[in-house]
Amino acid sequence: SERFTESASCPQQSGSSFYPPRKDGRLSQPSAWLDSISQIAVENFHVKRLAMSHPPRNCPPDAVAWPRTVEQVSLLAATCYSRGVPVIPFGTGTGLEGGVTAVQGGVCVNLTKMDQISELNPEDFTVAVEAGVTRKALNKYLRESGLWFPVDPGADASLCGMVATAASGTNAVRYGTMRQNVLNLQVILPDGRVLHTAGQSRRPRKSAAGYNLTGLFVGSEGTLGFITQATLRLHGIPEATVAAICAFPNIQAAVDSTVQVLQAGLPIARIEFLDEVMMGACNRYSGLSYAELPTLFLEFHGTQQSVEEQVGATEAIVQSNGGSDFAWAWEPEAHAQLWAARHNAWYAALALRPGKKGYSTDVCVPLSRLPEVLLETKKDLLNSNLTGPLVGHVGDGNFHCLLILDPEDAEEKERVADFAKRLGRRALAVGGTCTGEHGIGLGKRQLLREEVGEVALSTMRQIKMALDPKNLMNPGKVL
Repeated sequence: SERFTESASCPQQSGSSFYPPRKDGRLSQPSAWLDSISQIAVENFHVKRLAMSHPPRNCPPDAVAWPRTVEQVSLLAATCYSRGVPVIPFGTGTGLEGGVTAVQGGVCVNLTKMDQISELNPEDFTVAVEAGVTRKALNKYLRESGLWFPVDPGADASLCGMVATAASGTNAVRYGTMRQNVLNLQVILPDGRVLHTAGQSRRPRKSAAGYNLTGLFVGSEGTLGFITQATLRLHGIPEATVAAICAFPNIQAAVDSTVQVLQAGLPIARIEFLDEVMMGACNRYSGLSYAELPTLFLEFHGTQQSVEEQVGATEAIVQSNGGSDFAWAWEPEAHAQLWAARHNAWYAALALRPGKKGYSTDVCVPLSRLPEVLLETKKDLLNSNLTGPLVGHVGDGNFHCLLILDPEDAEEKERVADFAKRLGRRALAVGGTCTGEHGIGLGKRQLLREEVGEVALSTMRQIKMALDPKNLMNPGKVL
């Protein structure tokens, strides 16, 4: 277990006679293995030798490779495995927990050139995509088919990267997270073997055959293998879409409305929460004039008739809890304008302290405990003298705190780090999780231990050891 409990400070030393580090953890003579890797398929991917003078905090890899085929990824993995060289999968780099940092150096395997949509089966509502295909690229490709892939984490992430982090987003309350929308995966194991988690070319909507290997790799954060292809579940594009916004006198009323809408069985597509600080920031950033109160953004999908019925039922529930009259958006332009506040929340938060940087952390709690956790978090922000508007996928009990800080202020950075730990533990104390969608990465490994306990953590380590006994796949992350 020592292999998985080392500090992940950048860089670390790697113990391999084929991969000898200097005292600072970097390579002393990387040319031999770099030459070996570059010869795998030099005309199809490039290995870039990076300067070794980067500050350690940047955690740069020693090389970056851009494979174009599964065969190249397999050979690259096998070569690095035989030489004891760490490998770090890279999609689009939109993750928020340091998942692509090279804490032990090694080779960053950039999968963006593997950008083919391999197979579309409209009658089966499935599609297979390579590792570099992004969410927006897939939906653009699907536009004429009447289908779409609804999981939307905000950023235009690679779909296989979304698998690796078990991503979700604003539509999860209706369509589920990546866990509910992945049918099969092609994975290159650390030693180069090719695994099809549900069997080669299979795409059943459900299966009771054997262990759920697909689920094992969803959320594995690049620590068990390279996800080179994902077979995904698609959904029909709704006939009608309508959005609405509603302000509430307090957080409790907003959450009560959310719970009652879900209890009524209304198939709401999105229900997002922004606190009064975030609403004020959005007003100033986007030139809007919404009430600076706890606010819900809602969206409904379906036929024209069903949407109208959903709207009427939801409006009655909201007004019974003291919500304001709805501002509705039926046309596409009005719809886009209404959602501008939510979509621009990150940039609006940054504008609260121009020239500073942002750090986003997330937790997820049972809906019944969400109001108290939100209120305690707001008190903690005030007591810690931190700027941190709150945004949440309230239908799931998942919310984000967008902390704005001066990265040159060591004392403020420490306050932010301490706050993030308290937030994670606050979620755990009410039966929640330290992360609803960002993942563990580097920063939440201690919280993972507290969340799942030693037996579960030991089981995870055993799985890791079985698949990656040399600890070369994205070392230092998760465990």
